[in-house]
Amino acid sequence: MPLSRKPPKPKPQQLLVEGKNDRHVIWALCEQHKLPETFSVEVPQEDEDPGIEALLMSLPLKLKQENLRTLGIVVDADQDLLARWQAVRDRLSASGYKDIPKSPPAEGWIYAPPDLPRVGVWLMPDNQIPGILEDFVAHLIPQNDALRPKAEAILQEIEQDCLNCYTLVHRPKALIHSWLAWQQTPGMPMGQAITAQVLRYDCAIALIFVAWLKLLFELPNPS
Repeated sequence: MPLSRKPPKPKPQQLLVEGKNDRHVIWALCEQHKLPETFSVEVPQEDEDPGIEALLMSLPLKLKQENLRTLGIVVDADQDLLARWQAVRDRLSASGYKDIPKSPPAEGWIYAPPDLPRVGVWLMPDNQIPGILEDFVAHLIPQNDALRPKAEAILQEIEQDCLNCYTLVHRPKALIHSWLAWQQTPGMPMGQAITAQVLRYDCAIALIFVAWLKLLFELPNPS
């Protein structure tokens, strides 16, 4: 009888995200900025129903993992930034974290209590406005790009004619994926477009996010 294999031991440093797209975008940014692979990027309930609810539900158990040293949390602000911040804040407070600000700092939040794992929180797109991962990625479109105004104009036109099947909440997804569909290799996933440098990895919002990752996971600057 074959011996049963034990599941791999969770890494002591983890970044928790809502879905696979988030993970691929972050992996691509880490690769471009040559960050050392000292942390894993985890999606809760990856094979079942990932998303914000799964992530929030997983937090109490995740924070109790025996070998956990650092946990980063990346979630969409969605339509109500402060409500999303409060939802994360409530879970952290229930797990013993104190001195959590009432609103997220622009540069991302990091806290290192003496008796609990180090934590950090980033709300997409920039900790300051409502939005989602695709709003963050739209900032990576090169400046003065000629196709972006075309994509925005077409979305506006079909919305005025009530031809859009997407809801306005999902407009950022329609914008970035329309723009990606018009590139030399049409329809690249967002992470792949960063790796191919169709999307910029060194614009201001990306640099602030990478600086937050480096501070959270105490990463050295690449030589």
